[in-house]
Amino acid sequence: MVVENQKEISTVAVQALDENDSPDISLKGINIFGDDPNFKPGPVASFFGQVWDSFRKPPNERKYIQKLDAFILIYSLLSYGLKSLDVSNVSNAYVSGMKEDLALYGQERNLFNTFFYIGYLVGSTPSQIIINRIRPSIWIPTCEFIWSCLVMALAAAKHAKHIYIIRFFLGLFESSSYPGFAYILGCWYGPDELAKRMGVYDCAGYVANMFAGYIQAGIYASLNGVHGIAGWRWMFIIDGIIGFPIAFWGYYSIPDFPNNTRARWLTQKDREISLVRMKALGKKEPRRLTAKRFFDMFFRSWRPWPFLVSYTMLWIAGTSSYFNLWLKSLNMFTVEEINIIPTGGYALGLVSGFFFANMSDRTQARWPWLFAATFFRFLGSLLLAIWNLPVGVIFFANLCNYLGEPVWSLLITWAAEEFQDDAELRGLLCAVGNSIGSAFNMWVPIVLFPTYQAPHYDFGYIVTTVFNVVDFGALIVFLYFARRDRKRKNLIVNEFGYAVDRDEYLQGLKELRAMHGVDTASNTDGASTHSGPVDVMDEKTAGVRTAVQEL
Repeated sequence: MVVENQKEISTVAVQALDENDSPDISLKGINIFGDDPNFKPGPVASFFGQVWDSFRKPPNERKYIQKLDAFILIYSLLSYGLKSLDVSNVSNAYVSGMKEDLALYGQERNLFNTFFYIGYLVGSTPSQIIINRIRPSIWIPTCEFIWSCLVMALAAAKHAKHIYIIRFFLGLFESSSYPGFAYILGCWYGPDELAKRMGVYDCAGYVANMFAGYIQAGIYASLNGVHGIAGWRWMFIIDGIIGFPIAFWGYYSIPDFPNNTRARWLTQKDREISLVRMKALGKKEPRRLTAKRFFDMFFRSWRPWPFLVSYTMLWIAGTSSYFNLWLKSLNMFTVEEINIIPTGGYALGLVSGFFFANMSDRTQARWPWLFAATFFRFLGSLLLAIWNLPVGVIFFANLCNYLGEPVWSLLITWAAEEFQDDAELRGLLCAVGNSIGSAFNMWVPIVLFPTYQAPHYDFGYIVTTVFNVVDFGALIVFLYFARRDRKRKNLIVNEFGYAVDRDEYLQGLKELRAMHGVDTASNTDGASTHSGPVDVMDEKTAGVRTAVQEL
């Protein structure tokens, strides 16, 4: 450490480099939070830090991460959880009176999903492009508000055609949510934090689905017929009401991106730290998305396609939504029990999701855990394809799909890190993937899982098994090309596990030195020495330097 104007600032530890050496640079030497570099967490903090990383971080860094969690993560959990609750409500409502009340004895149940996915297809990619032009803190909550109004409108539906129209617009306005939050989370969190947050984000869907059965069962038992309104209609009314305060909270809690945030809950120091932190990790700032860049991303490069194939297989290879139909066919359970039993699967997915994400962050490895989660989905589909098995085995097969739910968060985290050099590509991957997935979901369930075949979809389960094999193949191709690019291009893997351009990485190091107002040179033992402040800095760098010094 050196002292300038009686304030401590960090130097950067750099080992000797020459033209033939591989860079070995420790950006962790930059103490951007001003914490004690010798800080060690206590035994209690270390214990809880095995579960949640912020517990073991130094005080100032912990406070910063907890701010991000309190606003970005909590809002995303509430928003996505509510969306998942609505998806479950449609399935639960179908077996809780909607089918009889609206005379749904054909393919209406599948068509509800088809119209939803048409809207999702139409909205996903344009919504992500809009986020590049309009602040997420404006766009996402506005979509949330309109979505809540539409959910309440489902309670007034008198005919299947009314639900088709409403479901289309629900998909349209919901399409901004999942890819938008995946993009935002990837812009604010580091590699030892991101998989857990994405895992917890996905777990919000499991929690919502888990409680949806209990909520629907409770509403059916206590509100069915109150004021002449059926129990399944009450669920949509309540769901919509809950959405309004969440939407308004979004206008305040979403911080946009580190390079343009104006969130009031972030201090000026927090904002400057966010910029320095992302630069230290090697992540590129968002840039303006043009039609040429979009074309080059998807039609002049291999990069998005293995991800998109795998992502599409995740969309169409799932079988969990047919679990309750199998339970109903057994004629062993009441309506309440049919709604509640699948919640055990969601609870299993909750545990599995957090376990895989936590282990992925702790080991700094994505693809091994992703392969393991994909195996459970494959195993479940395989057993269901065989079908002529004891009831207990079929029950286990249905649960396997829940065990494999971490595939979503792990795949998105892996892609976010492999493509950290292009912020817009990271943001568009989920959106384009959702568009392609929605396009398939408009017709695949109708073909593979026709309602009249329930619960034994012999052809459908064989095809989903094949889809899971294709998923494995796409992941292997993704891994191969990612490693090939690291060898062919001027890429190195920094200490955070990101593949970065060597020259840009070294240039970023120089800028970070300037931000700290020091120049560093390696001596023989690898320690850094101070040779005075940098003489020339642009206005932005000077501002960051001042903020860091004031820490």
